[in-house]
Amino acid sequence: MTTAATDMQAARMTTVRWTICALLFLAMVCNYIDRQMLGFLKPTLSKEFGWSETTYADFVFWFQAAYAVSYLLFGRIVDRVGAKLGYAGAFVIWTIGHIGHAAARSVASFTAARMILGVGEGGSFPAGLKAATEWFPKSERAFATGLFNAGTNIGAIVTPLVVPPLVLGMGWRGAFVVTGVGTSIWLVLWLLLYRRPQEHASVNAAELAHITADPADPTPNVPWRKVLGYRETWAYAAGKFLIDPIWWMFLFWLPDFFAKRHGLDLKSFGPPIVAVYVLSDIGSVAGGWASSALMKRGWTINAARKTTMLVCSILVLPIALAMYADNLWLAVAIVGLATAAHQGFSANLYTLPSDVFPRSAVGSVVGIGGMAGAVGGMLMAKYAGWVLDQLHTYTPIFVVAAGAYLVALAAVHLLTPRMTPVKVD
Repeated sequence: MTTAATDMQAARMTTVRWTICALLFLAMVCNYIDRQMLGFLKPTLSKEFGWSETTYADFVFWFQAAYAVSYLLFGRIVDRVGAKLGYAGAFVIWTIGHIGHAAARSVASFTAARMILGVGEGGSFPAGLKAATEWFPKSERAFATGLFNAGTNIGAIVTPLVVPPLVLGMGWRGAFVVTGVGTSIWLVLWLLLYRRPQEHASVNAAELAHITADPADPTPNVPWRKVLGYRETWAYAAGKFLIDPIWWMFLFWLPDFFAKRHGLDLKSFGPPIVAVYVLSDIGSVAGGWASSALMKRGWTINAARKTTMLVCSILVLPIALAMYADNLWLAVAIVGLATAAHQGFSANLYTLPSDVFPRSAVGSVVGIGGMAGAVGGMLMAKYAGWVLDQLHTYTPIFVVAAGAYLVALAAVHLLTPRMTPVKVD
């Protein structure tokens, strides 16, 4: 090989960072398959075990309680042990909880399995963000995070396609075991392939220089007690507290809604649920694109973000009438529009910490917001269980969903009327 050819090969940047992004994407797919399975099996298991609506709501409640605490604490854990061991540990914990459902035979044992699952899954996003920070410069980090977070919607699409055949072929206990063992292939790949960029043999000098191009952040990590003193933190937390429960409700109750209102079962859940989450994927992309397009036209961050969030809030409103849609596909369209609008709203809310806080404070703000969202989800679980037990209709639940986004936008605007950068001492 000539010297010129050798120099050209050395200068050509390797792309190992995108392999890491693909691993993070697959982890989120596994995460959502494991998270959603109990929701798909709710009609079946409720008949087998005689669960009331409140019993199922309690499973969701305790999952989210464990998730909330884990989400808040795992950021600190992965900072200490690193992304590789931190994500591996989270994955092992949630897989144990997932497979543990197969051995559950009582309310207490199902609750324990859900809580173990919640502890592990609460660590997935903090660990994923840590890995993205290690492997991507600022110029690519948001894009990479968006790519691997898209695995959540793909997981939501894969679940109704994979789980029903497994349950019909080998029973629900076997389905929990097979999906748990099957997704564990990811853990093997992660342990074999993940290294920090400086330690990875396949990363050449050009890619390493690209990854480490950003100047070091001179601001030390900002503790929770410090960021709690800023209104912007509470704006983000309030928004998450109000809208995250709606997304959780869709994840955990949507199969049951279609079963009760339109007579669907394991054999027929697939196409409607897939359609809903395809629409939500479109909404996620459209919501992020819309505010970026407005900013390119000269709009301020404040105006672009909040205008997009207002449009999304309005698009959610028809969900209040979903129970009255006699046609299945009209109901799918109404629910899908709401999930798409949620994702568009969330895409803009999620940028608030990085829009106004220095990078050293973003992790703490995101952790606080994630915990607030999970606490809101716990309250929604209790409310949904009570409504379905007492009133036997989803209408009051959907009415709350319809109004949550306008209230969230009002809270964000009152607490951050201009969305100007925060100066953290």
